[in-house]
Amino acid sequence: MEKKPEALKNPDLCRKPEPVKKPEEIKIAFHLNTLTHGGAERVVTNLANRFAAEGYQVFVATEWTDEDEFVLDERVHRIHVGLREGDEKKNRPSRYLRRIRYLEEFMEEYRPDVVVAFARLALFRALMAKKKTGIPVVVCVRIDPRSEYRGVRNFFQIKKYMKTADGAVFQTKDAEDYFRKDLTCSSTIILNPITPKYLGLPPVKERNKTIVNAARLVAFKNQVLLVRAFAIVHEKHPDYDLKIYGPDSGDGTREKILQTIAECHLEGAVRLMGNSDALEKELPQAALFAYSSDYEGLPNSLLEAMAMGLPCVSTDCPCGGPRTLIQNGENGLLVPVGDVEALAKGMLALIENPERAAELGRKAAKIAEIASTDRVFEAWQDYLLRVMAGQRNERR
Repeated sequence: MEKKPEALKNPDLCRKPEPVKKPEEIKIAFHLNTLTHGGAERVVTNLANRFAAEGYQVFVATEWTDEDEFVLDERVHRIHVGLREGDEKKNRPSRYLRRIRYLEEFMEEYRPDVVVAFARLALFRALMAKKKTGIPVVVCVRIDPRSEYRGVRNFFQIKKYMKTADGAVFQTKDAEDYFRKDLTCSSTIILNPITPKYLGLPPVKERNKTIVNAARLVAFKNQVLLVRAFAIVHEKHPDYDLKIYGPDSGDGTREKILQTIAECHLEGAVRLMGNSDALEKELPQAALFAYSSDYEGLPNSLLEAMAMGLPCVSTDCPCGGPRTLIQNGENGLLVPVGDVEALAKGMLALIENPERAAELGRKAAKIAEIASTDRVFEAWQDYLLRVMAGQRNERR
C-alpha cells in the first residue's frame, strides 16, 4: 500500500467553520519585512491576491519596498510601516521601538480583524503591537526555529510574546512541536501553495542529462555541498551537467560556489543560472532535482519540482520540510544533512535507474492534489475565520 506524505494527514485541510461575516466585511492584514523575491514573500503575495479576489479587504504592511518584488493585485492595499525619513539616525533601541509604533498606528487606523505576521522579526513586532491595539495576531513560522530563533534575546521574546498569539500556522510538525509549550492558542500546519503555472504541464517524453537545483545562493542552502556531490557524479557520468537557479544573497555564498567549481575542475559542467521567473519552462525536462539545504522551512522549489513530476533527492534537513513532502523511497529520496557521499549516491541512484526515477517522479506529482492554490487558500481561510470567530466569542 502506498504511503502518504505527512502533509496528507492534516485534518485542518478538511474542516470548515461557519462564516462569521461576509468577505467584504472582513479586513485581513499581512505583515512582513518586504515582498522581495523569497519563499515567505511569494506565499504572502499569493494569499493576499487570492483573499482580495474573494472579496476580502486585504492589507500588506511591510517595512520597506524594493525593485525586485512580487506583484500584488491592485485590490490589495500596500502600507509602509517601516522607518521614516530621519529615523535611521536614531540609535538601535529607538529604531526598534519606532517600528513597533508605526505598526501600532497602522493597526489602530485600519482596525483589521486579524493580522497575519510572517517570519521572526515581523511576528514579534506584531505581538508587541497587539498589546496596545488588542487586534488578534496569527503568527506564521517559516524556517527551522532551532536555527532562526537561537540566542538569549529570542528565548525571552518567545517566552514573553508567543503565549499572546491568537493563532499559529506552521509548515511542518517539527516546527509546531518546537513552539507547542509556548502557545496558548490552537495551531495548524498548512503547506505552501503551488503556483498554478507549475501544474498541468505536458508529459515529458525524454529527459535531458541535466541535474537542477533552484534556491537562493545563501549559506544554509549549501549549494557548495551540492557541487562537491555532483563532482562524484560527474566522474562516473561526465555527460551530465548541473544548473543552479537562484538569486545571489550577497553573503559570499556565490563566490564560495564558484571557488568549489574551480577546485573540482567543473568549469563548463556547473552553471549558475541566476534568478528565473520561467522555471516551469526550464526545469521539467531535467533528469532530476537535487536539494542540499542544512535547514529549511518548507522549500517552495522542492514542492514545485515534485509537482512538475521531477525525480527528487533532498537532504532530510530540520525542521522537516523535505520530510513533510517526501516519503523516502516512495515519491523521492531523502539523504542525511551535510553528507556529500550520500547526496551523490542519491543522484546516481536516480540517474542509473531511470525506470525507478520515473516512478518516483510520477508519485511526486501527486503532491499537487493537496497543495493546489485552492486547497491551501481554503485551509488558510478556514483557519483565519476560526480564529476570528473565537475572538468574537471571547468579547461577548
